[in-house]
Amino acid sequence: MNDPRAVVIGGGPAGLMAAEEIARAGHSVTVIEAKPTLARKFLMAGKSGLNLTREEPADRFLASYSPAWVQRIVAGFGPAEVMEFARGLGVTLFTGSTGRVFPVEMKASPMLRAWTARLTGMGVTVHTRWRWSGFDGAALRFETPEGEVTLTPEVTVFALGGASWPRLGSDAAWVPWLAGKGVEIAPFKPANMGLVLDWSAHMAAHLGQPVKGAALITGTGQSRGEFVLSKRGIEGGGVYTIAAEVREGSPLWLDLLPDLSEAQIAERLTKPRGKASFGNWLRKALRLDPVKLALLNEWGRPLPADPGALAALLKRLPVPHRGPRPLAEAISSAGGIIRASLTDDLELRALPGCFAAGEMLDWEAPTGGYLLTACFATGRHAGRAAAGRLTLSSSR
Repeated sequence: MNDPRAVVIGGGPAGLMAAEEIARAGHSVTVIEAKPTLARKFLMAGKSGLNLTREEPADRFLASYSPAWVQRIVAGFGPAEVMEFARGLGVTLFTGSTGRVFPVEMKASPMLRAWTARLTGMGVTVHTRWRWSGFDGAALRFETPEGEVTLTPEVTVFALGGASWPRLGSDAAWVPWLAGKGVEIAPFKPANMGLVLDWSAHMAAHLGQPVKGAALITGTGQSRGEFVLSKRGIEGGGVYTIAAEVREGSPLWLDLLPDLSEAQIAERLTKPRGKASFGNWLRKALRLDPVKLALLNEWGRPLPADPGALAALLKRLPVPHRGPRPLAEAISSAGGIIRASLTDDLELRALPGCFAAGEMLDWEAPTGGYLLTACFATGRHAGRAAAGRLTLSSSR
């Protein structure tokens, strides 16, 4: 087969966006995907409601990304542009009460079908079940159903994902091949993950229940988001917001009554107990629901009798977690190709003509539309740069 001028390896949102930009510039492009179908992680994310992006002030949105260099790329294709892009595919959107933006249908599959149809109409070629297996000199080597194939395109965009959810394709198998070419890659770590906890038997009745109206506190901030007690620990949006800081070693506490001050709680605890049991007295005096009361007993025993000491415990209950859930279970991953290995165009300094996008890059953001927006934005950025390189080559 003839070598295509442009190859995009990885058929997720970043890769498809890169392919669209190259095709829009008038160049032929081939998308290569290892799985039988495109964008499996994208489709999985959409099963619980596809959160595309988030409507909120630009400074707050961008502040959710680290490090700062990725903020500059996202600023070029932020929430307004993501929404315009989705509407251009015929997707009707709505914004929820927290600012999260969803398709009315909630699912990812209608958007993906419309997108792949548009790419096909633009002349984009797609090969599925083709797995990149490294380099053969300057060529790219692929394992395909028809046997090994090597290609030597003028430009390549790598959009192979990070290291979370390996069963969906993000298995970081690419790391040794790029590292062997001189690309520096920060070790992958779990991001947006749950925390491991060992529950006592009395917590069994509460597992699967949400914790509402509480705050998780770290060394530098707090999360008021809801989270869930699972058999293996705690997980959910409230945990994911502070997960990176906890992963890096910050202690974690739970404020069971974030809307009351320590003094207000202590004052309520001075009221006579009467004949009520200690648990019922606490529940009535502080309006603690059964889940919060169970957590206080799980992590705070022996409970202090002094109202001031008990109030302090309720405001800063230590969470005895054993660290993050494994990388393979994380929603996303931190780590990847470091900024120093990339030009401003996301071209790999060690491999001229090769670009990278999406979760392969060393950046991190919470869930809630931030992850997908950055994948779209970095894919667009790399795709435009690759297209520019092809256009310059054609003009010579």
